[in-house]
Amino acid sequence: MLHIGCHLSSSDGFLAMGNTALSIEADTFQFFTRNPRGSKAKAIDEEDAKALMELMKVHRFPVILAHAPYTLNPCSATEKTREFARLTMEDDLKRMKFTPGQLYNFHPGSHTGQGAEKGIEEIAALLNELLKPEQTTTVLLETMAGKGSEVGRTFEELAAILKKVKLQEKMGVCLDTCHIWDGGYDIVNDLEGVVEQFDRIIGLDRLKAIHLNDSLNGCGSHKDRHACIGAGKIGLEALTGVINHPRLKHLPFFLETPNDLEGYKKEIALLRGRYTE
Repeated sequence: MLHIGCHLSSSDGFLAMGNTALSIEADTFQFFTRNPRGSKAKAIDEEDAKALMELMKVHRFPVILAHAPYTLNPCSATEKTREFARLTMEDDLKRMKFTPGQLYNFHPGSHTGQGAEKGIEEIAALLNELLKPEQTTTVLLETMAGKGSEVGRTFEELAAILKKVKLQEKMGVCLDTCHIWDGGYDIVNDLEGVVEQFDRIIGLDRLKAIHLNDSLNGCGSHKDRHACIGAGKIGLEALTGVINHPRLKHLPFFLETPNDLEGYKKEIALLRGRYTE
């Protein structure tokens, strides 16, 4: 079964997001933990969270994915920026307790001139400070396109972060098809090779979710500009190959394409029609 959803607004609450997902034939969804460009988060309604968990059980949602704000940068050269990342992630992980057993994804950040090795050290140090043995949330590092001084532009950089984290069982990876394509991984002409490379360097057991996006730019462009499914340089055939790959097809897929709800509904229907059980 294809488990697929899209990014939804959390402003109306947990249950509303669940019902919206159902209305577009999705069985999962992604949401921002707070304003993606800001720092404040709404207080969580515990009953609303419980209602969502019940809806997920009834409709067999495999998991949902919370996304940290874009402003979070745990490996900045600026101490104030790193402290913002620490406080935000700490608060987010506390809030995730209301929806146990789910996924929390974040961009590793940009080293802002310190060098990738220093950035990797900073990210791992923060994770070692924040991760707790009792948490049920799995924290995901996202693959990045390689803009500027982004950390996580290669599978090797993500593997280096993971290797330094003490609570290994609390960590995973979210692979973004646009990001890895823009980062130079040719999933159009060599998807099998890319999957094998990921498995060799990181391990497919670490892969917990996929952001399914087309790209406006060519392979290796390091631009990170998402396109609607089939409207970009990756194309529908290659993305169909991703959802049907025998080592990937069991994962939850999350659309982050430039769409409204009706557009997401059409893309979900399109992809379900091309999925093979």
